[in-house]
Amino acid sequence: MSNPSPRVLGLMSGTSADGVDCVLLELNGFPPIGSGGNPPELSGAVPRAKILGQTYQSYPRELRDSVLAAARDELKTSEIAQLDFELGEFLGNAALELSGEAQLIASHGQTVYHIPRVDGGKGWHTRATLQLGQAACIAEITARDVISDFRPADLAAGGQAAPLVPFADRILFAQDGVKRAIHNLGGISNLTYLPGLEQSGVLAFDTGPANCLIDEAAALLGRRFDDGGRLASSGRVDPLLLERWKRNPYLTLEPPKSTGRELWNLQNLEGVFELEPRDIAATVTAFTAHTVVQAYQNFVLPLGLDEIFVAGGGTQNPVLMNLIRDGLEPISVQPLESLGMPSSAREAAAFAVLGYYARQGWHNTLPHTTGASRAVVAGKWTRAG
Repeated sequence: MSNPSPRVLGLMSGTSADGVDCVLLELNGFPPIGSGGNPPELSGAVPRAKILGQTYQSYPRELRDSVLAAARDELKTSEIAQLDFELGEFLGNAALELSGEAQLIASHGQTVYHIPRVDGGKGWHTRATLQLGQAACIAEITARDVISDFRPADLAAGGQAAPLVPFADRILFAQDGVKRAIHNLGGISNLTYLPGLEQSGVLAFDTGPANCLIDEAAALLGRRFDDGGRLASSGRVDPLLLERWKRNPYLTLEPPKSTGRELWNLQNLEGVFELEPRDIAATVTAFTAHTVVQAYQNFVLPLGLDEIFVAGGGTQNPVLMNLIRDGLEPISVQPLESLGMPSSAREAAAFAVLGYYARQGWHNTLPHTTGASRAVVAGKWTRAG
């Protein structure tokens, strides 16, 4: 490569399970891939990386249906094995357009089940996590080395394997003297609190649902998502159910904590199917906004907060965004674009950073945010060829 700055292609498919974001990231001022040494100290302007290219590929309906069926624990072992390779081929082909300029590919894979804590009531006797999307397929298709399967190393070290993105948020967005939050509204809602450049002050956790409940409500009316919040705005919020759902114990659980579709789905919301579909959309949207606002009120605002930058598909839902802004006023809530990065690129870019650190052999987790006993090098290296 004529440019010595590392170029890593990040692949991300979140809990919405709608497709894959591909982001080619150039890390400014970082050592070349494979050069060894120590990670550079953070300083200067943010973000500390440049987006060179970005694409998105939607899952075909059949593939998305299989992913969601796996998340509902409905597939046989043989079907999960095949889905792993189907997703790997899809990810590899999705990466092709940008992989020619990449020195490395970092693939989060598709989470189909996540068990962050033992819970006998759910049949969870062992902490575990499963991301599908066979890295060998990606490496074969793109002829690039791949870092994948980031979560098990933290889980093995006693952590919850989530959230992992905050490590990269600090690398990309932390600024001296500024108390800033980076918030993601994907399938699940999560935040990273950056009180400055110091790693020890980072706070991060999953706040609860983001788009996952809203998408399920939209599916009742034959839609993949609530485009522009139109379904929510056409329905009526049920105040009694809203108050009932607000008592979910996860919402007051102290961080570190993580969650997923195994908890946040319509089947788990008491009384939801007593409502008309549009009223379901309105009520779960109001509930989702409440969980975000409550998380800040309980765990972040007492620490001091200057501004929030929001990424993810939820930024395209004005009903959800307005409810969050109203609940957090007067804190500034802006799209991530205001910091110089497309909001749709944030998580794929984050895993590009994590993949780069893993390839360098550097720790890339924050144990005080995941609950692990120590920092680990998260990610498995699959060599091309």
